[in-house]
Amino acid sequence: MSLHTLPHPDHLPHLDPRFAHEHPAFGLGAITPPPRILLLYGSLRERSYSRLAVEEAARLLRFFGAETRIFDPKDLPLPDQVAGDDHPAVHELREHAMWSEGMVWCSPERHGQITGIMKTQIDHLPLEMKGLRPTQGRTLAVMQVSGGSQSFNAVNTLRLLGRWMRMFTIPNQSSVAKAFQEFDEAGRMKPSSYYDRIVDVMEELVRFTVLLRPHAEQLVDRYSERKSAGIVIDPAKDLSSIAVCQR
Repeated sequence: MSLHTLPHPDHLPHLDPRFAHEHPAFGLGAITPPPRILLLYGSLRERSYSRLAVEEAARLLRFFGAETRIFDPKDLPLPDQVAGDDHPAVHELREHAMWSEGMVWCSPERHGQITGIMKTQIDHLPLEMKGLRPTQGRTLAVMQVSGGSQSFNAVNTLRLLGRWMRMFTIPNQSSVAKAFQEFDEAGRMKPSSYYDRIVDVMEELVRFTVLLRPHAEQLVDRYSERKSAGIVIDPAKDLSSIAVCQR
C-alpha cells in the first residue's frame, strides 16, 4: 500500500473548538457519505514539511467530517519510465484519485517552483483513462511550504495545473514561510496565523466539495467530448430542452 498513515489523527491541540464548525458544509448539500479527499505532498525527506502540513490538513478535514487518504509517493517511477505506466504505485495513485471527490496538493517551493516529486504525481494522473477521469470535476485546495520568506510561486503553479486537469480550485490557499520554524520536534504545527489559514482552507474545501457534489457531472459535461464519443442528446432527458419547452 502506498498510503501514508496519519499519526494522531484526532489530536488537534491548536484548534479552538469555540470557533470551529464541525460541519462547515451543513445546509449546502448532503454531508453523508463523508466527502472523500486525497492529499498529495511533494518531498521525500524524512522530515518533510509538505508532508507535515498535509498531515495537519488531513486532521482538520477529518474534524470537518471528511474521509481522507494521504498518498506516499516514495515508490512512484518517473513518468514514461515504465512501459504503459504498468507499475503498482501508479495504479494505486490513480485508484485513489478515482475514489476522491476533492484533493489537497502541497508542494515545497524549490528554485521558485514546485518539486519534481509533486509534478510526477500530477503527471501520473491522466485527463482520461479508459473512459474514466481521475481529476475532472473534483475540487482542489493548493498549499506550499517555503524555506525562506513567504512566496506564492508554488501555489500559483498548482493552480495552473489544477485548471489544466479540469478541477475546481477553491479561492483560498495556504503558503507557509520559513516552515522549519513552524513545526515542533514531534512534527506538529505550532499555533500561528499560518495554522489558522490551513484551517480556513480545509473548511472551505469541505464546503465547495459538498456544494458541487450533486452537480459535478453536469458541470464538466462537454460538447466536444459528447461529439467524440458519439453520445447524442435525448431531448426527453435534456434538462435545458425541457426548460425551454415549458416556458
